[in-house]
Amino acid sequence: MANIKKGDLVQVITGRTQARGGDRGKQGKVIEVLVDQNRVIVEGINFVTKHARVGQTDRGTKTGGIETVEAPIHVSNVAVVDPSTKKPTRVGFRTEQVTKNGVAKTVRVRYAKKSGKDL
Repeated sequence: MANIKKGDLVQVITGRTQARGGDRGKQGKVIEVLVDQNRVIVEGINFVTKHARVGQTDRGTKTGGIETVEAPIHVSNVAVVDPSTKKPTRVGFRTEQVTKNGVAKTVRVRYAKKSGKDL
């Protein structure tokens, strides 16, 4: 089971500080999880400049040029944010009994562990 999922609020815990032009300490929502590469794309973090080839649409408008997009970050460089304290925390799993249509089923549920100091 994955620690980080699409839609989670995460914080960058490594890299250059914001004073030096980096993203450490910034928080954002996970847009996409790239499971095979162990990377996540976070909204508003790790922008890179991308050059797109100039083309034309059916209506004749020009496309392409220079655009900025979010690049993937390795999952070890981000931590899930605890919703109650708004600080980065570790994720744990516990089993719970869920009854649906009269059938009891054991499922694994994620929970935020106690967040101590800033990571």
